Amino acid sequence: MTSNGICGLYAVTPDEIDTRALAVKVRAALSGGAKLVQYRNKTAAVAQRFEQAGALLELCRQYGARLIVNDHLDLALKVGADGLHLGAEDGPVADARKKLGAGKIIGVSCYDRLQNALDAQSQGADYVAFGSFFASGIKPEAVRAPLALLREAKQRLAIPIVAIGGITLANAPQLIAAGADSVAVISALFAAPDVELAAQRFTALFDKP
Repeated sequence: MTSNGICGLYAVTPDEIDTRALAVKVRAALSGGAKLVQYRNKTAAVAQRFEQAGALLELCRQYGARLIVNDHLDLALKVGADGLHLGAEDGPVADARKKLGAGKIIGVSCYDRLQNALDAQSQGADYVAFGSFFASGIKPEAVRAPLALLREAKQRLAIPIVAIGGITLANAPQLIAAGADSVAVISALFAAPDVELAAQRFTALFDKP
C-alpha cells in the first residue's frame, strides 16, 4: 500500500443524471472493495453536482472510502470532499492546495508526459494519473500512453501512480505489473452486469500472493 492510501481500484463515476441510480452503483463498487471514488460528471448542472457529490460523500463515509471531486474546486470545498483531481486546464496545484488545505488529496492528470508528473510532484500533488493506456469509449480522442511510461515513472516518482483509460479486468494486470499503484475505471466497472462483483475482481488484482 502506498503511504497516502492511493492504491487499488479507483472508481470513477459515469455521467448519470439519476442521483439514486448513481448512488446504487457507487454503493455496489464500495461493497466490492473500492476505497477511492472520483465524482466525475461532465453534463450535470451545478445544483445536481452538489446533490450527487453530497450523496456519494455520505456513502464513502459509510464504507471508509474517500471521495475525490474531478475538476471542480468549488464543489470539493462546498461538500467537504476528501480531495480534488486536476486536469490540464484546471489550474496549478499550489492554488488548489492553498484553498483546500494540507489535509486534502490532490491528484493531477499527466496524460503521457512524465515531466508533467515530476512538476506536479514538486508542487505538492499527492498522486499523478497517466493515460489513456488503451482505447477508451469515454475519451476516444485521448492521447495514448505507453506501458514504458509507468516503468520509468515508478523509478522517478515518490508519489502514487494511477493508470486510466480503457482499463478492463483483462488488461489491468499489465498496468499493475508495470508500476501502477491504482487503476481508475469507469465503464468496465459501472457498466458491468454486476458492479459489486466487478469491483471485487479489480480489487483482487492488487492482492499480493
